[in-house]
Amino acid sequence: MKCQEVMTENPVFCLPDDSVGQAARVMRREHVGSVPVVTDDQRRELIGILTDHDLAVKIVGESRDANRTNVYDVMTRAVIACRDDDDVSSAVLAMEEHQIRRVPIVDYSGQLIGIISHGDVSPSLSPASIVHTLSRAA
Repeated sequence: MKCQEVMTENPVFCLPDDSVGQAARVMRREHVGSVPVVTDDQRRELIGILTDHDLAVKIVGESRDANRTNVYDVMTRAVIACRDDDDVSSAVLAMEEHQIRRVPIVDYSGQLIGIISHGDVSPSLSPASIVHTLSRAA
């Protein structure tokens, strides 16, 4: 099964110049712990991700003003992402290996086209079952 078959299409995102306060309100409204950051509304090239951890450590922990701090200044730049034609097991293994709950999905131009969360994958694709299957094949 490919990532494009289980991903949520057109996920919410924020822009680098958005305030962290705006992004946090999006996260609250959408009930998510992270939001992808893209270059602009048209190209939507993935350049980062803003996580609840970023908010806790870089905003609260450093006593920054969320409404005066741009997303670009505190986002995580090393984004774990998958391509739309990757096998969904790649996304599940990435979540397990990097201890993340959501993986952005991009096309070959790097454009954000979807996102996969733990809730999007079936129990048969849990990290434990994938590891078990891979170890049996070896």
